[in-house]
Amino acid sequence: MDGPTSNRRSVPGAQSVARAARLLRLVTSAGDDGMPVAELARRAELTRPTAHRLLTALRHEGLVDQDERSGLWMPGPELYLMGSVAASRYDITGIARDIVRSLAVRTEESAFLSVRRGDETVCLLREEGSFPIRSFVLSEGVRFPLGVASAGLAILSFLPPHDVDAYFERHPGLAGEWGAPHGEGRLRARLRDTQERGYAVNPGLIVEGSYGLGAAVFSREGHPQWALSLTGVEFRFGPDRLPELGRTLLAHAHQLTTRIAATR
Repeated sequence: MDGPTSNRRSVPGAQSVARAARLLRLVTSAGDDGMPVAELARRAELTRPTAHRLLTALRHEGLVDQDERSGLWMPGPELYLMGSVAASRYDITGIARDIVRSLAVRTEESAFLSVRRGDETVCLLREEGSFPIRSFVLSEGVRFPLGVASAGLAILSFLPPHDVDAYFERHPGLAGEWGAPHGEGRLRARLRDTQERGYAVNPGLIVEGSYGLGAAVFSREGHPQWALSLTGVEFRFGPDRLPELGRTLLAHAHQLTTRIAATR
């Protein structure tokens, strides 16, 4: 049967490119903290020699860098140059920043903007709320599979049904990696709840006691390409406050969707 995997195997060099891209995503997700080659190899499901060979090649091209003292791998200068060029087409942080800030001010919780990249979400913006106790699950550059964090759950909920089916076919091991609540049956139930409610709720499924709400933001074509989200400690997301937070989140997500339609 044809599909993404079979197509990739039929293109010469595609496997090496896919492996290198996987390493790049892992390195960028670590940001300035860096990541050791052993951890990169484990997460990329590569042998350590293969990971080191690919990282060395990427460093030669300026795409990654290695700290001489710690040996940790970090994003390279060429990524910044590439990102600057791509930003004019893909980056909406300029038009979204004041909306994310308003969301944090209105709710007093930490607010975020995430973007869909393939089968993951990537956090682009973070604004701290004024409430002194905060959740630190998300920060710029952090990635989660669709359906795991509240932003990815909101996006996955509003994808066409055939795209959702294909996603589960590609990722049968979500429960094994992220816990039983992320098995297909239970995750599909949360997708239905999100569709009915309009926004996603993550009741401490990533970090115990850390709650999240997410609302999809749509492109001009009506695709759920981004998400706004809120995170905070459990007692701040109780049943007495949750509907108000949800309404505020949806209003900001609608505002950003409208702004994107008018400017892109």
